[in-house]
Amino acid sequence: MSMTSVKTRHGGRRVVQLPRLALVVLSGDDRGDEYVMQGERLAIGKSSTNDIVLTHQTVSRSHCEIVREGQGYVLKDLGSTNGTLLDGAEVREAFLKPGAVLTVGEVELKVRTFSEKIEVLPSERTRFGSVVGRSQGMREIFGLLERLAPSDATVLLGGETGTGKDAMARAIHQASKRKERPFIVVDCGAVVANLIESELFGHEKGAFTGASERRRGAFELADGGTLFLDEIGELPLDLQPKLLRALEARSFRRVGGNSELSVDIRVIAATKRNLSVEVDRGKFREDLYFRLAVVPVDLPPLRERKEDLPLLVEHLLEGIQAGDPDAGELRMAEAAVEALAGHDWPGNVRELRNVLARAAFLARTGDGEIRLGHVPVGAPVGGGTGIAPTFDPQMSYRDTKSAFEQEFERRYVEWLLERHDGNISAAARSADMDRKYLHKLAKKHGVHPSDK
Repeated sequence: MSMTSVKTRHGGRRVVQLPRLALVVLSGDDRGDEYVMQGERLAIGKSSTNDIVLTHQTVSRSHCEIVREGQGYVLKDLGSTNGTLLDGAEVREAFLKPGAVLTVGEVELKVRTFSEKIEVLPSERTRFGSVVGRSQGMREIFGLLERLAPSDATVLLGGETGTGKDAMARAIHQASKRKERPFIVVDCGAVVANLIESELFGHEKGAFTGASERRRGAFELADGGTLFLDEIGELPLDLQPKLLRALEARSFRRVGGNSELSVDIRVIAATKRNLSVEVDRGKFREDLYFRLAVVPVDLPPLRERKEDLPLLVEHLLEGIQAGDPDAGELRMAEAAVEALAGHDWPGNVRELRNVLARAAFLARTGDGEIRLGHVPVGAPVGGGTGIAPTFDPQMSYRDTKSAFEQEFERRYVEWLLERHDGNISAAARSADMDRKYLHKLAKKHGVHPSDK
């Protein structure tokens, strides 16, 4: 039972298939009732705090639970008085199969699995939270998230640096039932490797050198709300099993601690890496990938949705004006907008925002109109399609480096294929590159070889 949603085209419509598990009560006063598992955990017992409340006298207050693990579901007895049976055999912990019958005390429940098909139409709106776009691709993403954000489904956001993954994660949180609860961010690529476990799970006093007091980690701080794991592809391989266990059980131990702490969180992850490729390379655990990619959403680069530029410019200028009372009323000259449209934006929306912020500062001394001279975006030079990268004090080292690498990669592929008249095999041989890898780079950057 794969936990990853599958997107297909059916009669011109986009359909998302979400795996589901349901329990049908076969005996007792609730015979015939069906319960569908909505989150990562389904609690069964007599207490009213459970997801399935069974009032039979043989059922314990907290009898058993079902949790998602990897690509399946696991039944766990919680120390009940009368035990939990699976197909007639008493179990403490066991994987569930479709059609299996579990007995809770003396109440029988049958396991049913199915795929819930959700038809996703492009949203009629041009924004989702603080993310804007009127292009077909963006409105399809908005339509999907409008349906799924209110649930607790785990979302994996993909896309290049600067495409708006952080803003999208916050928008999902604000559209969920948890919007009044904490939104906690862990940047897995920015935390020192030997401290990231403490960042996630916290630590006890004296757990390691420098741990002078107890500290709560992100899991604990996010209880009741949303945990956003940014750049999850940078997480060290040796820590991935610990994260997987915490996500599956929704419980963890602080570093240096003995107590198991339980939390109720919704998880959103983001990465600029292709995690399925990282799995094939042995750099990312497959079971953790399945755990995170319940709803995969890839944000397109700005160069693939330039029809969104006018709306993005308007939205970003509103934000700049709101944050700077001295900016005054800003507007864009037509020539400046055309210059923006001629750039490929390797830094995506983040680069556009920085360009507009600088332009707004320059225009502030005049009448508020951003003219061509205020926008540092030129015509193609030396085979490129825009401005040479510049250092920006508002960008981190990691983001600056990534923008430079993206621009270099694109220009090199264009130059290499042009030298060999689009013959990808000859180009790969001359550069001592794997042909498939070069083809992948060309596709990534929208360069079309003759493929001879």
